Amino acid sequence: MLEKLFKLSENGTTVRTEVLAGITTFLTMAYIIFVNPAMLADAGMDKGAVFVATCLAAAIGCFIMGFVANYPIAQAPGMGLNAFFTYGVVLGMGHTWQVALGAVFVSGVIFMALSIFKVREWIINSIPLSLRTGISAGIGLFLAFIGLQNAGVVIDNPATLVSRGDITSLKPALAALGLFLTIALVYRGVRGAVMVAILVVTAIGIAVGDVQWGGLMATPPSIAPTFMQMNIADVFEVGMISVVFAFLFVDLFDTAGTLVGVATKAGFIKEDGKLPRLDKALLSDSTATCVGAVLGTSSTTSFVESTAGVAAGGRTGLTAVVVGVLFLLALFFSPLAGMIPAYATAGALFYVAILMMSGLVAVDWRDLTEAAPVVVTCLLMPLTYSIAEGIALGFISYAVIKLLSGKGREVSASVWVLSAIFVAKYALQ
Repeated sequence: MLEKLFKLSENGTTVRTEVLAGITTFLTMAYIIFVNPAMLADAGMDKGAVFVATCLAAAIGCFIMGFVANYPIAQAPGMGLNAFFTYGVVLGMGHTWQVALGAVFVSGVIFMALSIFKVREWIINSIPLSLRTGISAGIGLFLAFIGLQNAGVVIDNPATLVSRGDITSLKPALAALGLFLTIALVYRGVRGAVMVAILVVTAIGIAVGDVQWGGLMATPPSIAPTFMQMNIADVFEVGMISVVFAFLFVDLFDTAGTLVGVATKAGFIKEDGKLPRLDKALLSDSTATCVGAVLGTSSTTSFVESTAGVAAGGRTGLTAVVVGVLFLLALFFSPLAGMIPAYATAGALFYVAILMMSGLVAVDWRDLTEAAPVVVTCLLMPLTYSIAEGIALGFISYAVIKLLSGKGREVSASVWVLSAIFVAKYALQ
């Protein structure tokens, strides 16, 4: 049955290899079951329900990717998108988390339509590489800023907006330890390095009395507080246009980049440069986003940590299915997830930020018309505390700078249209 479903022999792999690859991928991305509920709880959502939604959305996303697209690519609620959900849409713009879930669902439906009607390549190719890189790096800076705040390393200051906190106190010190452990363990090739660092910091917090032991395993909490709670009606307001676009673009570019990266490492790219079953992979991702919104979590996307499983030999969807099964088993560890303090996840946020900012090496820094919009996008995301604002101002600056520099012909039609929409949004506010 497994041979028929996943074509193991054709892909030069075995059940044992796929299972080990799935375990490897899960260990590298399991930190999301701790980080996502903690982040969305700041938006006012029930932490236990979000924990269940996170595990179920990840499991369903992995199953769809495995059975439909037959790729060893795991899915789960994405980092950056969850930060935008909480700190940008809910806390920053003042919308309810129900409306934010509605925006996630609508963006997933649009993503699904783009996949079905095969226009996603046109969108991806028409957005300049510099802007895509700037968006990813800006989200990385945003995550790092949130991590520093959670750790107490950066605090509010009426005079300067922010300033350094007491870095010699317990929480900042443990957050720093978590970051150092994460980097060291990843560098040494330890499987599950991020999760190990989170658990070590939590264990120290329990030992010194800052965290209360709540048990290890229990029956999963109820998902009722978040299930089917999305508010779609209020999404169709002018002010929500940039929010939906932000969810859509970040998910689209993140997924496309992950698919290409994992596929290249696995040797899936054909001689003509095309990725087989790309439509099914993108459809799997967009479907998972819609399902996640229904369950009660931010956008579900493909995880770049899937490369760990590919490196371990994973070549088929069976790897993704194994990851999905492990996420279902993780449902019974809700007490452990509930104990994780915010400072224990700060290192993970900073580590993800490093990965997301690494793409800046691809920017042509000698061409100011390319470099300037990247810097605008990167800086304004954390400084405005909004991924949507960074994307909007990045697009506008790209179009205007190119036009005034005599390079207007280099701007694609889609960038002009989106820039005009963003300008109209600001004008109508």
